[in-house]
Amino acid sequence: MRRLLLGVLVLASMVMGGVEAQARHTKDRLPPPPPIVVAQISIARQSLDLSVNGWPSGSWQVSTAGVGYHTPRGTFHVQHMAKVWFSKKYDNSPMPNSLFFDGGIAIHGPYHVKTCGRHVSHGCVRLLPQHAESLYGLAQAFGPPRGH
Repeated sequence: MRRLLLGVLVLASMVMGGVEAQARHTKDRLPPPPPIVVAQISIARQSLDLSVNGWPSGSWQVSTAGVGYHTPRGTFHVQHMAKVWFSKKYDNSPMPNSLFFDGGIAIHGPYHVKTCGRHVSHGCVRLLPQHAESLYGLAQAFGPPRGH
């Protein structure tokens, strides 16, 4: 009888230990990292090349700074996002789907779509409204893009 009881205790201990180990293993497992969204802007080509996890996901025309203005160059991270924003500096101009990356400078949709692809902004990077909305949606879903 002692052997049977000892055998049951050992078996119960193994089962419980296995369950606890599995629970610890599952608990310690981290979720996969979110996709890495990168927006690479070419001021010379007036384009934004989008990639998700290193895979090309879009190439869109943009408008960057016109004469007398400056679009910052370098690597940036989004500091602030706003679905609806109005410029306090430029006559309350609408800036839909804004991703601010350098103070008041943002990637956003414009209200003048005919100028897309030209150097005409006050420093921001303007995308066509549908592209700005897509980029904003990616930023909401997976975290803001990294800019280069």
